[in-house]
Amino acid sequence: MELTFTHHQSAHCENGVASNLLKNSGLNISEPMVFGIGSGLFFVYLPFIKVNYAPAISYRTLPGQIFNKVATRLNLKIKRQKFSSVSNATKALDENLKNNIPTGLQVGVYNLSYFPDEYRFHFNAHNLVVYGKTETDYLVSDPVMETVTTLMHEELDKVRFAKGAFAPRGQMYYPIQVPSNVDLKSAIIKGIKNTCRDMLAPMPIVGVRGIKFVSKQIRKWPIKHGTKKANHYLAQMVRMQEEIGTGGGGFRFIYAAFLQEASVILGNEELKELSKEMTKIGDSWRDFAVEASRIYKNRSAKEDAYNTIADELLDIANREEIFFKKLKKAIS
Repeated sequence: MELTFTHHQSAHCENGVASNLLKNSGLNISEPMVFGIGSGLFFVYLPFIKVNYAPAISYRTLPGQIFNKVATRLNLKIKRQKFSSVSNATKALDENLKNNIPTGLQVGVYNLSYFPDEYRFHFNAHNLVVYGKTETDYLVSDPVMETVTTLMHEELDKVRFAKGAFAPRGQMYYPIQVPSNVDLKSAIIKGIKNTCRDMLAPMPIVGVRGIKFVSKQIRKWPIKHGTKKANHYLAQMVRMQEEIGTGGGGFRFIYAAFLQEASVILGNEELKELSKEMTKIGDSWRDFAVEASRIYKNRSAKEDAYNTIADELLDIANREEIFFKKLKKAIS
């Protein structure tokens, strides 16, 4: 049983699944447009929550929020379900496949057998599409992979019911109503305003203030925790930024592409210039990741290396603050 479904590779799983499912339902919407309208760009530092024994840092909104906001702002309807048992989850998915409905799933990464070993760790907010089934396998379109792939029945059960933070509990979702005409202009403006509000929020651990706060913490880590633990914290920050769901630098490039598209749709040249500025900020996040990785791999020749990268991060925060103030003004 194989449904008609076109796989498009994307930079980030949730954007990619949303874009692919909507394209399949007749709405041709790009990954950057999904990310921008869904206000996916975010920053939050949660020192009281540990992920892999290091403070939690997220460069995006909560799992599921991007697609939910896209649905609200474009007047679509999506159905989400969670399950208390594997058998009920399997039955519901199989029923969808019988009814020719490709279905988005939230899964754990650790047991995804088609992922390289270095990418398989305990992270439960990955997204993929199941678009068919054989006697032994499910047919999988994972948007971060170049081509379609498969998971054995028992492997899919395992990743759908992974344990730990953000446990997916068999979650599946799919569009049930997609209008033929959508108001992209209004949705883009709402998405941008929401992102500006989040990134300029007057809270010490959120948005640009959160980035500044992390910069201060980085200076303290080696003194407070010792080099080994400080290096682990830094490694985890880079992993969250560069590997888990695209992260900080990558999200900036996706957002820049969104602003490029939005400038055409809204006829707003200022957004095109801001798109270029955001690309440069994305480059700086990547430079930060490279410098940070040199430190935790003990390859940095710089004296006072932790203060140096803290300065880099503070500079990024200041530039993002200026950027989001300009962006807010550009669409007001």
